[in-house]
Amino acid sequence: MTISPLPEPGAGSFRTVSIAAAIAALLMSAGCSPSGDQNSGQPAVAVSNVTLTAEQRRNIHLYTVVSAKFHKTVDANGIVDFDNDQATSVLAPISGPVSQMLASPGDQVRKGQPLAMVDSPDFAAAIGAYRKAVAAARSARRLADLDRDLLAHKGVAQREADQAESDAVGAESDRDAAQQALVSLNVDPHLISQIRAGRPLSRMAGAIRSPISGTVVEKLITPGQLLQAGTTPCFTVADLSRVWVMTQVFGADLDSVSVGDTAQVTVGAGSKTVTGRVDNVAAEVDPNTRSVAVRVVVANPAGLLRKQMYVRVRIEAHAENTGLLIPVAAILRDDENLPFVYVAQRDGTFARRHVTLGDRMGDSYDIADGLHGGDRVVADGAIFVQFLQDQ
Repeated sequence: MTISPLPEPGAGSFRTVSIAAAIAALLMSAGCSPSGDQNSGQPAVAVSNVTLTAEQRRNIHLYTVVSAKFHKTVDANGIVDFDNDQATSVLAPISGPVSQMLASPGDQVRKGQPLAMVDSPDFAAAIGAYRKAVAAARSARRLADLDRDLLAHKGVAQREADQAESDAVGAESDRDAAQQALVSLNVDPHLISQIRAGRPLSRMAGAIRSPISGTVVEKLITPGQLLQAGTTPCFTVADLSRVWVMTQVFGADLDSVSVGDTAQVTVGAGSKTVTGRVDNVAAEVDPNTRSVAVRVVVANPAGLLRKQMYVRVRIEAHAENTGLLIPVAAILRDDENLPFVYVAQRDGTFARRHVTLGDRMGDSYDIADGLHGGDRVVADGAIFVQFLQDQ
């Protein structure tokens, strides 16, 4: 296109008209398209659709929308905790200074295994009381048996025999009570048998014993520390073969979670996943977070889950639903952050269609509105189609 030279200054009106004409000509030239033979009366939707070549179509994958049954999933974050039904805080059963430590955090212990030794006057007093009670009960029983034999031969009166029997029963009751006191102090049954047999003891030191089999997860005392019976916490022992995962579910998802639902607990970047079960849903809402606490019980035989570990939890609802599911990869967002998909048209093009998202189930979305059964949407390669449309 050739533009005529502008006239000399002074012919202002003619110059203005010529400049306007030149700009209009440039704009018309820039607006020309190599495909100028296209039908300008074609519907707007056809112009906005995306057409792919045969080579480009190899980069995408179409998914046919069909009605499917699914179980709604709820994703949340969780924190690992001990199973409090299988964990206990070990309190000092006797008073006195710690003389020896026998267990450390991480040690596997059996029920009744000593965790620490205590030089305790309470223990010595209990041992002495039991020893006296055993001797008194043995003596009283011997006298009662003798009086019963004498009564059979008219050697004593009935009243004296009855009194001897009563004394023997009382002494035996005292002995049993003293023995129960030792049991409450977690005294080794073998040691109790030695005392009952009258054998001497080499050392009068009490032991703090594990009440369950499990792992020592916490040590709270040190050698020489003075313990108070029934009040000083000494150890925490837990059976880590099963743990709790505590998570929070908010109101929108609460109807989809119930006791007995299956849960997948994922550790770290997702390389390790273990299966659990929802065993408790709190009856009240946390006033601070407006959420409901949900407890998941998880088997942990390999010790993968540890207390205070952060994990991801996916709870699968037991109730079954029906809807139109499409892959998450098919969902894109426009400039206003509204979700849309590309739908294959009969003429081979692909049209952008906005959709309403429902629940997400793993790698799929339930589409509440915008699609119909039989529609074919771009699953793999949707971003590629969007890139072509934006060119």
